[in-house]
Amino acid sequence: MATLPILPANKSLVPRRAWPWGWLLGPASVLIGLVVWDLVVRVNRFPAFILPLPGQVWERFLIVLSDGTLARHMRVTLGEVLAGLALGMATASVLGYLIAKSRTLEKALTPYIVASQSVPIVAIAPLLVIWLGSGLPSKVLICALIVFFPILINTVIGVRSVEPDLRDLMRSLRATRWQTFVKLELPAALPILLGGLKTGATLSVIGAVVGEFVGADRGLGFLVSLGRGQYDTALVFVAVAALVGMALGLYGSVALLERGLLRWKQ
Repeated sequence: MATLPILPANKSLVPRRAWPWGWLLGPASVLIGLVVWDLVVRVNRFPAFILPLPGQVWERFLIVLSDGTLARHMRVTLGEVLAGLALGMATASVLGYLIAKSRTLEKALTPYIVASQSVPIVAIAPLLVIWLGSGLPSKVLICALIVFFPILINTVIGVRSVEPDLRDLMRSLRATRWQTFVKLELPAALPILLGGLKTGATLSVIGAVVGEFVGADRGLGFLVSLGRGQYDTALVFVAVAALVGMALGLYGSVALLERGLLRWKQ
């Protein structure tokens, strides 16, 4: 006698078939947004210096792309972002690990760390430009400061998330501190650390733009200020779109790095 298959009582356990055209949702939403943007401008008859048409922004993009203006300013901002992100990540990771291992150090440094984050970066940026000049060092330091806190906190949380039983196991195996770090603490903290790095990758773009707003003669932030001063709103849109693309590229790069480093978890 044939038996009927037993179905799970919880419907959420039944696998659902993915919509085959799901990848179209993103481009479709962008296309709808552009159509709405175009209709709003045409219906309200906004002048180009208030809100340009998408076609006007595209024409301005082709101009600054063909003459090399966009690429030149993007290279400057990207260099500031990458240098600031590397500096902030290295400093925050080392200090976060030390704080996670020492409650005394945590109590001593917490007031300074919290105080540094309570002051807006916009207020600190002019001081850094005065002290370090309007060149690369001030922009890199601003980027490092803005990414420092999220990476620091995630590092502390990640290191302290290691199970005490696993630490006891490493001690029973007479593992050295370096072996404990490489074999236990680093793999345990890596998912949370990479989550903080994703946040830091997007925030670093903000830091570079803030520094360029305060004092710079090149970079995408300077391009935004130039377009604003000349009432060239289309140029402002082009620079902002380039900043968004840069942030998305950095975030995607960290996501790919996370997928490769955490393959063992899957």
